[in-house]
Amino acid sequence: MAIPAEFHVPAPDTASWSTVPAADAGFDAAKLKAAVDMAVTGESQWPRNFYHPDGRYVGIVEWNETGPWSEITGPVKPRSGPAGLILKGGRIAAEWGNTRLTEMTFSVAKSYLAILAGLAVADGLITSIDQPVGATVTGPWFASAHNARITWRHLLQQSSEWQGEIWGKSDQVDHNRSVSGGDNSRKGQLRALQTPGTHYEYNDVRVNLLAYCLLQRFGRALPEVLKERVMDPIGASSDWQWHGYSNSFVEIGAKRVQSVSGGAHWGGGMFIGARDHARLGLLVAQGGRWGDRQILPDDWVAQMLQPSPTNGSYGLLWWLNRGPARHTCAPDTCVYALGAGNNMIWIDRENDLVAVLRWIDKAKFGGFLTALMAART
Repeated sequence: MAIPAEFHVPAPDTASWSTVPAADAGFDAAKLKAAVDMAVTGESQWPRNFYHPDGRYVGIVEWNETGPWSEITGPVKPRSGPAGLILKGGRIAAEWGNTRLTEMTFSVAKSYLAILAGLAVADGLITSIDQPVGATVTGPWFASAHNARITWRHLLQQSSEWQGEIWGKSDQVDHNRSVSGGDNSRKGQLRALQTPGTHYEYNDVRVNLLAYCLLQRFGRALPEVLKERVMDPIGASSDWQWHGYSNSFVEIGAKRVQSVSGGAHWGGGMFIGARDHARLGLLVAQGGRWGDRQILPDDWVAQMLQPSPTNGSYGLLWWLNRGPARHTCAPDTCVYALGAGNNMIWIDRENDLVAVLRWIDKAKFGGFLTALMAART
């Protein structure tokens, strides 16, 4: 997909972000407002403190999780109400709620891990994502004959079928898991593993393993790498944080470092504001370029957004607007980062749009997107 020839680059977070009137952005103002109103009134049904009256963490209830691996070991921060913004050509065409507030973002963090994997490839820390991970990552993680076949691509496409335990959580906890509102009655039931690379399963334990493996390759805390290489160059705020678990600290070069999580399944994960998400969305929309600086290799961005062989709606930890769950009102070239709750970075390069939504009911997003597309003139 061609990158728009004139893509506005927002000033750093400490300065004002340029806005554009709805009409100048190619929207009918009343229809755009109607779309925003849908996002504002269609709030997530999740409790704002993330705990149900019976004391159970919201994610554990959402995914019907029981058993020995359900302890919450990362920090949890109450959420606010709906928030978001819509960018046209990099300028703000609409904004609602507190878009600067640092909040939990659940599995949107996975898409940030894909960004870091691209940097590791660019640095030569990963010579090929088709290389077995165990060739360069030390420890027992890939010692078995089954795990030894797992490549970086498998981890990034969630088709690794890795077997084991990390940070007190077994891969079994997410066996038979559905993330699309399907049946989770069998979640956590042990199943026979398939050959690595042949079976898609959304598995937070295996994503946490990927985060640890990237930590090993960089030899530095991943939040430090992300801040230095991506977030500071794109002018993000200094407020975002990325957490792991109370038991995910390791020694790296004689330094105690926390391995971060790829979501907030058991607490932790990335705490970040909608405006910072929007900057990351713009970076991806521009093929990894920010003004006159190529922050991510454009070929990595293209590869990251290609359909996986085991799930045509999924790339390298990014969702694609394809397959049975496709939103038909929008181009099938749209891509998005998605976190429970619902949190989303939606990228539509054909229409020069980036939208960030926080805490919209997942059943209401389709209506919002249909209204947004209908608002174009």
